[in-house]
Amino acid sequence: MTTPARELDLLCINTLRTLAIDVIQKADSGHPGLPLGAAPMAWVLWNRHLKHAPHDPSWADRDRFVLSAGHGSMLLYGLLHLHGYPLSWDEVMNFRQWGSKTPGHPEFAHTPGVEATTGPLGQGHANAVGMAMAERALAARFNKPGHTVVDHFTYCLVGDGDVMEGVAMEAASLAGHLKLGKLICLYDANDVTLDGPAKLSFTEDVGRRYEAFGWQVLHVADGNHDLDGLDAAIRAAKAETTKPTMIVVKTTIGFGSPNKSGKSSSHGSPLGHDEIALTKKALGWDPEKKFHVPDAARANFLKAVDAGKAKQAEWKARFEGYAKAHPELAQDFERVMKGELPKGFEQALPAFAAGTGVETRTAAGQVLNALALKVPELIGGDADLGGSTKTVLKDAGSFDGQTGAGRNIHFGVREHAMAAIANGMAYHGGLRPFTATFFCFSDYMRPAVRLAAMNHLPVVHVWTHDSIGLGEDGPTHQPVEHLMALRTMPNLHVVRPGDAAEAAEAWRYALERRDGPTGLVLTRQKVPTLDRAVMAPAAGLHQGGYVLAEATGGAPKVILLATGSELQLAVKAREELEKGGVPTRVVSLPCMERFRAQPRGYQEQVLPKAVTARVSIEAGVTLGWERFVGDRGIALGVDRYGASAPDKILFEQYGLTVAKVVEAAKSLL
Repeated sequence: MTTPARELDLLCINTLRTLAIDVIQKADSGHPGLPLGAAPMAWVLWNRHLKHAPHDPSWADRDRFVLSAGHGSMLLYGLLHLHGYPLSWDEVMNFRQWGSKTPGHPEFAHTPGVEATTGPLGQGHANAVGMAMAERALAARFNKPGHTVVDHFTYCLVGDGDVMEGVAMEAASLAGHLKLGKLICLYDANDVTLDGPAKLSFTEDVGRRYEAFGWQVLHVADGNHDLDGLDAAIRAAKAETTKPTMIVVKTTIGFGSPNKSGKSSSHGSPLGHDEIALTKKALGWDPEKKFHVPDAARANFLKAVDAGKAKQAEWKARFEGYAKAHPELAQDFERVMKGELPKGFEQALPAFAAGTGVETRTAAGQVLNALALKVPELIGGDADLGGSTKTVLKDAGSFDGQTGAGRNIHFGVREHAMAAIANGMAYHGGLRPFTATFFCFSDYMRPAVRLAAMNHLPVVHVWTHDSIGLGEDGPTHQPVEHLMALRTMPNLHVVRPGDAAEAAEAWRYALERRDGPTGLVLTRQKVPTLDRAVMAPAAGLHQGGYVLAEATGGAPKVILLATGSELQLAVKAREELEKGGVPTRVVSLPCMERFRAQPRGYQEQVLPKAVTARVSIEAGVTLGWERFVGDRGIALGVDRYGASAPDKILFEQYGLTVAKVVEAAKSLL
């Protein structure tokens, strides 16, 4: 016999289902299969477990919910609107249309309540790992005996496609290793993908794989109907504090659709008007009613508003007591959750003596360690390369996934997950995450870096061994096309400092930048530290490009432009040209993106149109330099793959020498 409570549950679940299929049909675009199949687990989670405040989606101690299977976005939009988030009915009706708050896949900071941009499968799963790590790190720093201000769960709904992706496996492996007990994933195991049955390509036992990763694995055999089983599984997941939990929920894609249930045809296309009518009838819904939200269902959903206000009020009362007991920590908590840096943090920047040869990776590592003492929210790590990237924080300990203590994260050889996890930490808020690996392996990170750029996440990526200058490891490890390839990514700022002083300013720039990711591209080989008493201050880096050394004896006849280790070639070539009576200006261009954002007047001051004799020097592909050297200029670079040899030999063989720069400049006069 069905109880009134059970009837109300079903009413709310079917409201989510029918609203989704109606809106998708109206848009003539979308994915109805997941909302129909996953609505029960979503309802049980949101109604019985999720700690959230619809009136204040950014409440610091809310539980995080990530829809990693982002193609099922209408399920999430239905949950948000019906629970009282500031997402209007008109926005729901405008699903997938220009300018709406309900795009085809969920977008962070675009739709209230969306915690992460998802759709590229596996990314949300990895983001959730980062969020769970952030919760633990903040808890370790701010919670004190008798005062708990950080204590929440991270939930993630994943699909078959998510758990196939390598990035998800990398992240899940690390999560199990770290014993992230406050991470709970619900797996919508419907055994269907876009091309047909999942068994076409996917027959492994996912639960056993996650057990091997070190997760607790629970099973709900009937995710279509067994609400109490779903509830019990989530409760068991919350009770397990030493392992993350994967709840394998067997569902039916397109549940309720007489002709498309359990079939791939329900995955990524509207059901059609006739099939929607049949589906509604099968669900006990009036086929004639479109976009129908019964009053009883709406009232039940909206109970979350008052419940959220009560939970937040209780937390605020606890926080007031915390602030009285620990006023400085309370102020710091509020600061980091706003994303603000400590006042005067830049005073920690070390100075470097002119003339001393130092690798920019080493200089940047010294800067990072100095800043970490002033910016305690700095946390990060490397892909098993800390000794080479110089990014280990001294005396900061290794990150402990149980307690959250330690600021050095050992990501292992998991570059893709490393970047996606850093995104998750940035999505969560309260931390400034960084990653590190060899520049060539940025290729493994690119999808996650792109999402960071798209979502304005202030993640810092440290990429060392930046060119053929790394030497004997050869072409497999020598990045050639990477600089220009990453510069094409909107809102990613690629910074390649030319000496230790610029490396210091590069870190400052990266931390002060709050609207997107920054990549610091650093050398393995030593480069001289320029004499800033003679040349322009390295603070010019903050404009992206600046006049490092001015021509003497009149207006410049030649402009030499360079980045990174090649800046020294430009400086030495200028000396030779000036000796020969050629007034020569050197322009350091560490960040093209920032320079191009400067006012036209500033750009003209640095690169006057009247001076057409220009030579660029960079140990990477020359494509793109024409923007700065013009039609008459010469771009010196590396337009083929590298080789295995000492770095000095390689620079000579590839024509990156002072003599070649002078020769190119003279040929333009």
